Amino acid sequence: MDESLNLVRDLALIFISAGIITLIFRALKQPLILGYIVAGFLVGPHFGLFPGLTNPENVEQWSEIGIIFLLFALGLEFSFKKLLKVGSSALITAGTIFAGMFVTGMLIGGAMGWSHMERIFLGGMLSMSSTTIIIKAFDDLGLKNKPFTNIVFGTLVVEDLLAVVLMVLLSTMAVSKQFAGGEMVMALLKLLFFLVLWFVVGMYLIPTLFKKGRRVMNEEMLVILSVGLCFGMVALATAAGFSSALGAFVMGSLLAETLEGERISHSIKSIKDLFGAIFFVSVGMMVDPAIIAQYWKPILILIAAVVIGIPLFATSGVLMAGQGLHSAVRSGFSMAQIGEFAFIIASLGKSLGVMADYIYPVVVAVSVITTFTTPYFIKLSEPFYGFISRKLPPKLFESLSEVRATSRSKASESQWRQLIKAYLVRMIPYNVMLVAVLFASNMFLDPFASEHFSHINPLLLKLICAAITLLVMTPFLYGMVTAAGKYKALYDGIWASSSAAGRGPLIAMSALKIFLAVSFVMAVVSHYFKPGLGIVILIAAIAAAIFILLRIFNKRTSTLESRFLENMRQKEEYQRQAAPVTTTIREKMDGHDICVENLKVSSDFKYAGKQLKDIPLRRDYGVNIVKITRGSNIINIPSASEYLYPADDILVVGTKTQVDAFKQSLQEDLALNTSGRSAVDVESFILTPTSLLAGKSLKMVDMRNSGCMLIGIERGQDTYMNPEPDMVMQEGDVVWLVGEPDAIKLYK
Repeated sequence: MDESLNLVRDLALIFISAGIITLIFRALKQPLILGYIVAGFLVGPHFGLFPGLTNPENVEQWSEIGIIFLLFALGLEFSFKKLLKVGSSALITAGTIFAGMFVTGMLIGGAMGWSHMERIFLGGMLSMSSTTIIIKAFDDLGLKNKPFTNIVFGTLVVEDLLAVVLMVLLSTMAVSKQFAGGEMVMALLKLLFFLVLWFVVGMYLIPTLFKKGRRVMNEEMLVILSVGLCFGMVALATAAGFSSALGAFVMGSLLAETLEGERISHSIKSIKDLFGAIFFVSVGMMVDPAIIAQYWKPILILIAAVVIGIPLFATSGVLMAGQGLHSAVRSGFSMAQIGEFAFIIASLGKSLGVMADYIYPVVVAVSVITTFTTPYFIKLSEPFYGFISRKLPPKLFESLSEVRATSRSKASESQWRQLIKAYLVRMIPYNVMLVAVLFASNMFLDPFASEHFSHINPLLLKLICAAITLLVMTPFLYGMVTAAGKYKALYDGIWASSSAAGRGPLIAMSALKIFLAVSFVMAVVSHYFKPGLGIVILIAAIAAAIFILLRIFNKRTSTLESRFLENMRQKEEYQRQAAPVTTTIREKMDGHDICVENLKVSSDFKYAGKQLKDIPLRRDYGVNIVKITRGSNIINIPSASEYLYPADDILVVGTKTQVDAFKQSLQEDLALNTSGRSAVDVESFILTPTSLLAGKSLKMVDMRNSGCMLIGIERGQDTYMNPEPDMVMQEGDVVWLVGEPDAIKLYK
């Protein structure tokens, strides 16, 4: 069979088996992710009762695309700014899990007699939860928008970043047989450099691109462009030595800051589900019953370590980060599995020859089995929280349940702390951009000039290249050495209130900026010319020229900064204009257990039509209504005498538990009033001499009050839709009625 037809056959087998199995799992009310894994096992090479795949390598490539789309979708829902907001919690939690599980893996590996290098690799494999598995489980269980998921997503992102560094470290250790701390530091610095570079460049270009093309961009163009940008960033990340998953996540995070972020997320959902299914089917194909039977003891030990250790360390990390016990338990139980990075690290160890061959299938079995248990552990978190809440001493439970704000308010921070933060926020991006310009000049400009302009005098060519490089660097040099915005206001305030001796640190900060600017200029000049007196004079002349250019580039640099800041804030500004009250409350109460949600009042709500003073919002639910939207009329902070009408949009404020309880009450009232209602049906029949309608007009029959209506009459070859009220129905007419089935029976 032709290879392309083999691929079609394999995909048909995957999707048909996945579709049938997931239908069964849906009927059994089981998570779909388990159905995908079972389908993969059934069509995999280890089952044998069903037709197998002809080319598993192609499926593996498609599953990698599935990981890309899953991480891309995650980035769209979890932007860089969200990561910064939960950054401390995510960092503490991920660090606690990594340290705890790495040591646990080392100890277990030693107890089982594994080599020193195998123990190190095992510790790395056990310390990474599965991002894709958790995303899919949250989707299936409808938990994606719960407050604790932000902590989980942030922790998973930090773990993915740690995994990149860990792979570099483990590779170096496997080759050199020693700990290479310098390699780890360099890998981390490289990662931070590229993240900042991608963020700065992407935040300047991408929102601008979407803003310019918003008027002419339809749904099709939006999907094509966003997916193209995703794969472009994946290619860049791979070229830079990082994982494709990291590139997909970064691009998703950048697109999440555009006004089209939600549209993109909705548009690619079907694509994500399609390729995600292939990924989970491919995971199921790795299940080998023979390996599980042979190495069942190590598998059980490692499974126990994962399902006990990760929830324990994750819960402890979330608590140490200042979150409440409820969020900590739910976060910990959600992460009780190992996933795709365990496969990657195991494959790395196998390829480097530092791990026994059986360890890879053992790790796959542990990952697949813990994947099976993930949805059940997520569901188990609530009963377990209830259990420990009853067993803990009241004072300890109250202390652990308290949510401690991890972010200080701006007013409570000292001026020096704010100044240093503003200084770093300004210095780091500009320095990263300047380093990027240097790299680009060395990697692209020099080879291009040598290849295409070799006929020009070498000295003149060097001068031209140096001038172009410095010209591109000038706006960034200006932005670095000048003081503007918040930094300038803080700097001037501290300078004015400080004594002469106390101004030393301020002078040092300014001197450091100038020193770095001169260093970048010297780096460019020394790259093209040999050191000497002439070079010193040249640097001085260039510095003077740059000083003049800085004034010329002042407006241009300000425009660059303004565009970047505008793109950074455009989504928040749009949300603030669309929902000013909601945005203000969320911003001011950041760090507190406050939930703000828009709800619609149903006509079945038991308090619909009553005044707010007669509705026990505070007594029964603990919530407040801070805004009512009624058509084009907006009522902020409604008075007690204001009425609540059906179809009103209300903005409810309370804790997450209180708002959920109020929303549940709205839904219960709707279900209570809709239960027992008959479905609306459409039915036709021929009028007989004994029919109730024969010989009568609609005027003579009050059909509406009985729960149905006549919509058409067929008489011979003629059809009368919505006939006039005085038209008399005759024997032999075919009449069409719409209404409740019991009411229609009355007129037959």
